[in-house]
Amino acid sequence: MSMTNKDFRARARIGTQLAVAAAAAALLSAPEVRAQTVYNVAGIADFTGPYADVMKDLAGCRKTVFDWWNEEVGKPAGVALRIKDFDGRYDVAQISSLWPGMKSELNPVAALGLGGPDVAALAQRLPGDKVPLINATAGYGFAWKTDSWAFNARPTYPHEVAAFYTWLQQQRGGNAPLKIAVISSEVSPAYVDIHKGTQQFAKDNPKILEIVETVYTEAQPTDLTQQVNRVLRKDAQVLQVLNNTASVVAVRRALQALGKTDIPILVSAHNSLPASGKAIGDLNQMEGSFEVYGLAVPSDDATPARAFFDKLRTGYKLQAGFTTPCVMGMAQGLLTVRAFEAAAKAKGGKGVTGADVRDALLSQSFPSESFFGVLPAMKFGTDAPFPTQGNSVNIGTVEKGKYKLKQASVPVPAVNKW
Repeated sequence: MSMTNKDFRARARIGTQLAVAAAAAALLSAPEVRAQTVYNVAGIADFTGPYADVMKDLAGCRKTVFDWWNEEVGKPAGVALRIKDFDGRYDVAQISSLWPGMKSELNPVAALGLGGPDVAALAQRLPGDKVPLINATAGYGFAWKTDSWAFNARPTYPHEVAAFYTWLQQQRGGNAPLKIAVISSEVSPAYVDIHKGTQQFAKDNPKILEIVETVYTEAQPTDLTQQVNRVLRKDAQVLQVLNNTASVVAVRRALQALGKTDIPILVSAHNSLPASGKAIGDLNQMEGSFEVYGLAVPSDDATPARAFFDKLRTGYKLQAGFTTPCVMGMAQGLLTVRAFEAAAKAKGGKGVTGADVRDALLSQSFPSESFFGVLPAMKFGTDAPFPTQGNSVNIGTVEKGKYKLKQASVPVPAVNKW
């Protein structure tokens, strides 16, 4: 990284000032907006399912983004966004059963989801209901369709891991492909999609990646020693674990039992290095492992994203840690309010609908500064529910017990549909 802490702090201050001023000016330019108009957003959370351990930070940070926006942008313009969370338990059936009541109660201009179950439950309903779904997670191959109403701020997980493997293979040098094992599960459509997409990338790029085995486990595995030992005998150099924290813990314990702690684990934002380290005992347990995603890495570096988080904490009573789930929540909230701003500007602040918010997502280009560096610059199209051009990821790691940004803005390669 060539940028200094001083540069980061300066960019944070300037980016914050410009983005807030631009947003407020956009809404205030509509003279007919006077009395406060409240619009609802439906939040899908997981307080009792497999991601309950990270939900406090994710839900807390996305809600506080709305608190900040309402005060600094919406209030002067007489507009407010109110979010109400519902516990979907990361379960397709539960989300499907909740949705009619959510829509009836809130008449939302947007819904905020967590991932695969939300898309699977609602993708067919959203066009008729005219409500865009904005996810905090990466995209999915099964939702890779045109004219979608479900949006992801990041490309698919296979896109993200493809960027990581391309980078790591280049770092290690030589012509041999990386050999990896994928630890996955069939309990969720999202998990299945991730390992299928990774398999497709390996098939199409044999000089970069070779998958020695895909291991299928239960939702909350406890002992994977036998399975990990088997893939290590096949010379796996990286173990990809993108399902949940429990799976990371089981894999790491297996590596420790086998005396192979030098084999890195690759995780994503929802089962990050700090979260997985905490679950297994401490961050040192994840030494040498990696995480990859198209979001800011919540390390101790002085970045614009960290400056925005500090603003939420000191000015808006945010009760959450600066974690990857928090960054996911901030990203989800920021994309939603920026899209709503564009829709409100077009409609003069009155009568904004979910269809208007979707139109704004598809028509606007969002600079990274408008997201305070939490997300990269973004432009959606009708070809996919996620940005397909100009994508990049950040890579985090643990070195000598310290959580740090390893590499920023790593380009995402082309990945064929699976």
